[in-house]
Amino acid sequence: MPITLHLTVNGAPVTAEIEPHTLLVQFLREQLRLSGTHVGCDTAQCGACTVHLNGRAIKSCNQLAVQCDGMEVTTIEGLANGGALHPMQAAFRECHGLQCGFCTPGMVMCATALAAARPDLSEADVRHGLDGNLCRCTGYHNIVRAVMTGAQHMRADAGAATPAAPAATAA
Repeated sequence: MPITLHLTVNGAPVTAEIEPHTLLVQFLREQLRLSGTHVGCDTAQCGACTVHLNGRAIKSCNQLAVQCDGMEVTTIEGLANGGALHPMQAAFRECHGLQCGFCTPGMVMCATALAAARPDLSEADVRHGLDGNLCRCTGYHNIVRAVMTGAQHMRADAGAATPAAPAATAA
């Protein structure tokens, strides 16, 4: 028996009829046609299906869509701001942090959540934080470099968005 799901996806309200057993990744790909979220293993081992749920990186292949009712989901398609890539997406391109691209959306989604939670990432933090996101092509060196660069750009963007304190006036 279908149920009604209400959530926000990439900033837009969504209401849909779904079967109770529908996985979030299936809902995103099949009903919303957001194909950037990839299905790699169906067992939450590879991370290709990583999205943000209320700002936290989760693997959408083991999350029922009904569990997301009333929540906010961001997919790789929702990271870019208009025509401008998110700083992490730009860093993956700049640092050649991808080859075939299959794992890239999940890596970027995991990396953005990681960098938002821990702005001053070390290489060890990145390697630990990406544990559970598999890449069969790159050997991870460029991915780690991309995450470090993306985190640096995210910090710079956050600093630029912070209003400057008023200048002191001489009395």
